[in-house]
Amino acid sequence: MNMREHLLAERLANFIADSSFDDLPHEVVEKAKRHLLDTLGAALAGARTEPARVARAVMDSTGDAVIWGTSRRTHARDAAFINGVAAHALELDDSGGCDHSGAVVVPAVFAALGRVGRTVSGRELLHAIVLGYDIARRVLEACGGYSAHNGRGWHSTMTCGVFGAAAASARVLGLDARGVGAALGHAASFAGGLWGFIHDGSQTKRLHSGRAAEGGLTAALLAAEGVSGASHVFEDVWGGFLRTFAADSADADALVAELGANWKIMRCSIKPHACCRSIHAALDALMELAGGGPVTQVRVRLSAFVHGMCGDRKPVNLASAQMSLPYALAAALVFGHAGIEAFVERARADGRVASMIERIVLEPDAALADLDEPEVTVTYADGAMRSLQATVPLGDPRRPLDHTQLLTKYRSLAAGVIGSDAAASLAHAVVSVEQCAEAKALERLLVGRAGSCETEIS
Repeated sequence: MNMREHLLAERLANFIADSSFDDLPHEVVEKAKRHLLDTLGAALAGARTEPARVARAVMDSTGDAVIWGTSRRTHARDAAFINGVAAHALELDDSGGCDHSGAVVVPAVFAALGRVGRTVSGRELLHAIVLGYDIARRVLEACGGYSAHNGRGWHSTMTCGVFGAAAASARVLGLDARGVGAALGHAASFAGGLWGFIHDGSQTKRLHSGRAAEGGLTAALLAAEGVSGASHVFEDVWGGFLRTFAADSADADALVAELGANWKIMRCSIKPHACCRSIHAALDALMELAGGGPVTQVRVRLSAFVHGMCGDRKPVNLASAQMSLPYALAAALVFGHAGIEAFVERARADGRVASMIERIVLEPDAALADLDEPEVTVTYADGAMRSLQATVPLGDPRRPLDHTQLLTKYRSLAAGVIGSDAAASLAHAVVSVEQCAEAKALERLLVGRAGSCETEIS
């Protein structure tokens, strides 16, 4: 047994069990509240999608956990799955964590609240969320990072996100270090999720966040009941997570590098556009260039990695359109924005978009690293050309949405489902959540209006 690896896993469990809300810097607390609000807005709107509706029908249990955006309640594990699916259903949830940490961690934590035999404060809720983001990202970095892990076909939102959900749930449940370690051990065996959905626009991707949330919560609940979990989770042994999922790219030391000092939620982005994060920089560049006059052609120099992930020129549904760089750019030129309304069925059927896609040329460049942002070159009607590379897209922590932009996005998503008054109350509650004596009180503000989910977004 390699003791160094064993100590790494042990240190993670001790950190999760022993850390305190008072250890969190002010900027971490404030950013966590922004991501909590953003995730709840995305999930409420996502409750109006087909995957969320079907998830509600399949997970047909009874309990006291709220299915967000509806008047229904269900079992905690089913709520984690359903709300996790809804949070990721519109590609408007945050990125840069496991990747989509909010859609995994937040549903799991809220579902865990109903399984605790004590009152959980808003401070405890927020602390658990921060820990979930931190652990999920650390596992991805230990796998070698986003492009290495996802490039091998794993979808890190699920493979790594399950650890974040387990950590956050274990913290809410009040597990000691031994219990947290067991939860992480279970989570390692619950990990999975493939990028196979990218080839046919299937809705499987929407399920990954829900499955990770459910799996992490279940792992913590089992650990709470004394079911032992594998202790050699990150050891370099047969059956170890890193050897199995990241044999050629593992960096185990990343699990604990600057633990408690470098909070991973600080690197996460909040999306202004309703599509894959890898498309955002190109959209930002195009929207700025489009102000120069009528556009006749768009050329995009991009990495082979992004081209393989987002190069589809014939999206067949909402899911594939939101992963298509050519479609997103064409829609932005036609409609003047890349919000969800630019990706829905009536927009996809607009002949102007199909015509514009024909004018968009993708040029993979081997000189670009996997996650380098694309460079956009526009040709105008008068023959002039301009190029721009938006190296820091809007929503990135280095260029964050301001408070007004964040609230505008949130209200546009939440108000139609829970009503304007409830949306305003929920926003106020989240902004001051660390002062809330009972975090579970937030759930009543997540109940949808009658009939709000009958008209689906597709």
